[in-house]
Amino acid sequence: MSTQRVFVARLAGCAVFDPVGDRVGKVRDVVIVYRKTAAPRVIGLVIEIPGRRQVFLSIGRVTSIRAGQVISTGLINVRRFQPRHGEVRVLAEFLGRRVSLVDGSGNAIVEDAAIEQDRHGEWAITQLFLRKPKTNPSPFAKGPTTFAAWSEVAELRNPGEAQSAEQLVASYSELHAADLATSLLDLPQQRRIEVAEELPDERLADALEEMPENDQVNILDRLGDERAADVLDEMEPDDAADLLAQLPKERLEQLLALMDPDEAEDVRTLLRYGPDTAGGLMTTEPIILSADATVAEALALIRRHELHPALAAAVFVTLPPFETPTGRLLGVVHFQRMLRYPPHERLGAILDDSLEPVSVTASAAEVARMLASYDLVSLPVVDPVHRLVGAISVDDVLDYLLPDDWRTTDAEDATVEGAR
Repeated sequence: MSTQRVFVARLAGCAVFDPVGDRVGKVRDVVIVYRKTAAPRVIGLVIEIPGRRQVFLSIGRVTSIRAGQVISTGLINVRRFQPRHGEVRVLAEFLGRRVSLVDGSGNAIVEDAAIEQDRHGEWAITQLFLRKPKTNPSPFAKGPTTFAAWSEVAELRNPGEAQSAEQLVASYSELHAADLATSLLDLPQQRRIEVAEELPDERLADALEEMPENDQVNILDRLGDERAADVLDEMEPDDAADLLAQLPKERLEQLLALMDPDEAEDVRTLLRYGPDTAGGLMTTEPIILSADATVAEALALIRRHELHPALAAAVFVTLPPFETPTGRLLGVVHFQRMLRYPPHERLGAILDDSLEPVSVTASAAEVARMLASYDLVSLPVVDPVHRLVGAISVDDVLDYLLPDDWRTTDAEDATVEGAR
């Protein structure tokens, strides 16, 4: 086995391969157990396999840990990981704990932990990356950092006590929204709420959009009304409407009243339609321009980083007004077509008016058939007088057509290693 010091925060997200080079998953955490007279021993990794299921990979099944990748024997227990008594996850539970330096130089917070293999083949925590309290009163200042061996510190909390939610949020900062949602759902319920309360509104909104509705409601119910409204403001209108539709009428109206008026109006519009119709599944915020707008203007709007990829695939051209519900829909200009024309070209000159929009009352199944038949990722949605009221994308339809528990359903067992 390749021997080197590996910091756990950098190991998170690394790919896990079998001996022939096939990717089997990615690292989500490192599992340790405490010992009385020695540094905590590493017993395995938590890895995420296809199906977003987190499973346990015994450290004995790991043949190499190098920068950016982990090599395993290929034998993986595909049972869902459940921590046992005495087991501690480094990212989820250990980072953020307070320690005191035995040399008397004060206290510090654990920001990372290095694991290393000894000559007997055993992996353990060998070094901690610590941050001491700040000495500068500036709100932007941070405390000095230092490294320390495990033997040079003493924990100020009992083993097994939770780390600060703030530190756990920092370890989640680079996760994709779907991975963040999975990581949150893997935490105990109270811990999940603590972390949700620390997450920025935008990040929590992204995570909620990737969760089953029951879990969305459970988290929203534990947030204060003002915070809940702020998070709903950051969600896509269709996702916010789906979530609010699960709440009692009184709380729904209370939260809508606290939301930004423009965002609330979009959500109210969507709530008027049935959940299995194009109107109920669409977003009210597609890219809308006039026929006199240029290719350059359209491409500038498409470049916005917050825009969903499916909605960036096309621009909808209408008569004024240019906010939903707009004037009459004139047609669509696809992103790929824009690339074939000079920046000054008018959108009206390259309009695709052959694409039939769908009615707000069209069923999800009907929309799915149209998307599949014409190889599209989005469709315009119009009202009875042909005004554009929104756009529906392929991911909106998939969310509806897939089973309710598709986000959490286990993948089929393929390889069984045996009980841990």
